[in-house]
Amino acid sequence: MHAGKRKVHASVKDEQLIEKRRSEMIKGAVHLFKQKGFHRTTTREIAKAAGFSIGTLYEYIRTKEDVLYLVCDSIYDQVKDRLQRIDLEAGTLESLKLGIGYYFKVVDDMQDEVLVMYQEAKSLSKDALPYVLKKEMDMVGMFERLIRRCVENGELEMEERKIHMLAQDIFVQGQMWGFRRWALQKEFSIDDYIDLQTDLLFSGINGYKAKQ
Repeated sequence: MHAGKRKVHASVKDEQLIEKRRSEMIKGAVHLFKQKGFHRTTTREIAKAAGFSIGTLYEYIRTKEDVLYLVCDSIYDQVKDRLQRIDLEAGTLESLKLGIGYYFKVVDDMQDEVLVMYQEAKSLSKDALPYVLKKEMDMVGMFERLIRRCVENGELEMEERKIHMLAQDIFVQGQMWGFRRWALQKEFSIDDYIDLQTDLLFSGINGYKAKQ
């Protein structure tokens, strides 16, 4: 269940050039959005940060909001790309652990993009915000599929509601590294974080006794 990309207009036809220029644009824009916020950043500043003219910028986007779409897509595409490196159909706990590790590494690599998406989501128009939220749910869906295959394979026993909740937990734990990295990295490397969070997700709370 993967959402298609939102159409962002470009007058240039060369797909490789579009990808290259938009990657440069995202990098420049994310830095500015993080520093100044979406509303205080101008398209002229984005063009300058990306290393080309305002005229060139408008060959690849139409509005400043288009850049936020591209940031959103770049995060989603990275998660999808890395999860495709593992056998999604294997249905093993090892494949689920690998998926969690890959996803957390994406957040580590793209922490500025992740922060910008959350900080600036409120700046998106009414038709734009649902698109971003749908992308998030598609990422949750990737983990639901991994978990469900483990259940079907007999590696896990879990009802549907818990599958959905575990997938949401994985998604949020990944985002937490982006939000709380300033505090967490004082004690944990990204590899420590992956190991500890995976252990907590898999083992639950040892010693917890439910009330009779």
